[in-house]
Amino acid sequence: MNNISLRKTSNYFWLVLIILCTACEEEFLDTKIDTFKTPEAAASDRETLWTFGNAFYAPMTYGFSVIDNNLFAAASDEAQQTSYSANVNYFNNGTINENINPISYLYKNYYEGIRAANFYLDYSEDGKELLSLNRDTITDAVNYQRDLKFLKWYRAEAHVARAYYYTELLKMYGGVPVVDLTFGEENEFIARTPYDEVVDYIVQEIDSYKDSLQLNWNSTNFSNQDGRFSLGAALAIKSRALLYAASPLNNPENDIEKWKKAAEAANDIINSDILNYSLDQGGYYNYFTGNTPLNSPETIYAIRRDPNNLVEANNYPIATPGGASGITPTQNLVSSYEYTAEPDPADPYKNRDPRLKASIVTNGSEWNGRVIDQSDGGIDDMDQPNTSRTGYYLKKFLTDNVNLVQGSTVQNQWVEYRYAEILLNYAEAMNEAYGPDVVPAGYALSARQALEMIRDRASAQLPDITAVSVEAFRDVVKHERRIELAFEGHRYWDLLRWKDAETVLNQPVEGVKVSKTGSGNYVYQVIDVADRRFNERNYRLPFSRAEIVNSGGTIIQNDGY
Repeated sequence: MNNISLRKTSNYFWLVLIILCTACEEEFLDTKIDTFKTPEAAASDRETLWTFGNAFYAPMTYGFSVIDNNLFAAASDEAQQTSYSANVNYFNNGTINENINPISYLYKNYYEGIRAANFYLDYSEDGKELLSLNRDTITDAVNYQRDLKFLKWYRAEAHVARAYYYTELLKMYGGVPVVDLTFGEENEFIARTPYDEVVDYIVQEIDSYKDSLQLNWNSTNFSNQDGRFSLGAALAIKSRALLYAASPLNNPENDIEKWKKAAEAANDIINSDILNYSLDQGGYYNYFTGNTPLNSPETIYAIRRDPNNLVEANNYPIATPGGASGITPTQNLVSSYEYTAEPDPADPYKNRDPRLKASIVTNGSEWNGRVIDQSDGGIDDMDQPNTSRTGYYLKKFLTDNVNLVQGSTVQNQWVEYRYAEILLNYAEAMNEAYGPDVVPAGYALSARQALEMIRDRASAQLPDITAVSVEAFRDVVKHERRIELAFEGHRYWDLLRWKDAETVLNQPVEGVKVSKTGSGNYVYQVIDVADRRFNERNYRLPFSRAEIVNSGGTIIQNDGY
């Protein structure tokens, strides 16, 4: 079912069951279902109504395993994959094509999510009647009214799910087919919808149903439902979609009205009287570890999984038992962290933006109960097989000292939307629409004030922002997104939407070679680690050859493939 058609099928009921059962072992949401029920029995079962209301969450992407069972960061200049045979090399070499695309599975997953949302909206259209068959509406009126509330929430969430999936598809492929029906005429294929029309569809889905969403699942008597879309999540999806739509790749004529819409969307969250998001003050590193994101005022939406050690096992240094080195941060990124005081010639990592220490394991620092030593003869000697190729290891997201040999697990929750991103969206859009310091009526902050909130949370010692022009402030915003959102899956797509990829991703990624003097002091030599290649055509991903063929000619391939 890769091809996007509305082919009528009596088996779609069972397809939704497959989606549910595939994901039920990993999802916090209860997606278990009795697959021995007949469709007729399930159709009259109240619990099935709720279970199908979970199905459209199952295909959402757990960011810790996007490519090579790891983060997507190695597709950008943030990181280098240790393995020489990794699938991310197709991105690094610019050789993605209609037959080879390691993340093409996301296309299928997202359309399965859309289909599951469509199915639920069809299935639950007579949900009120179904619920009345399962409860006595007089003697059990309280529970019946509660069920009606859940039905309203779940149906609104299905609309938001469609908006989420289309937002993700747009950033990868540009215009895509919009499918908002479960069934149609036999062999009825759908052509690609132009980019701006898909954006309009996303905005309409959210604006039409946002007021029917739960405000905050965690603060209600239904906290066991936390992990479902809320009002804040819907507005965050809209904010990201409109920011991308206003960006140079998708707005080549620089229509300022698009930037104004993006600024307004972010302002709807920041200046809300009922949403209470704020930057977490418990420490940048701590925010991303364990269950902290689930209880933080910064988290807008997190994709949850049961305890695991996926990100630790894949990214601990190879010298740590059970570690695989995985993706290793680049010198390109490390050199971007600002100094908070005078540089120390003997220690290039001293007096830097604290987010460096929170995100990256540097040589000479302590990690997993020992000091990292990558010099000749050191325990992490870079000449040993499968050690870091860049002289760095990933720290962000990872819990320290997990015993991988004994199979210990920790909580790893993927934060898909957080308040810091909204502030960054706001700063970028406000600057492009109004400049760094203008605050129109009804708006909460200037672009500069929004950016300063993020930098002040990081460190009071960071230099003041001195940029006064739109162009200069744009560079500051780009820098701050690079640092604040490092490894969170934004960098590659930011470079694309800014039309910066042809410059940045055609430069070698750098690392450091670590050595030690006779007196025991470390010496760092910047080295080229790997060449990178990015072609103009790579601004969009290619539709698979099978998708083109199976579409009956209705899907036109992106340029250059």
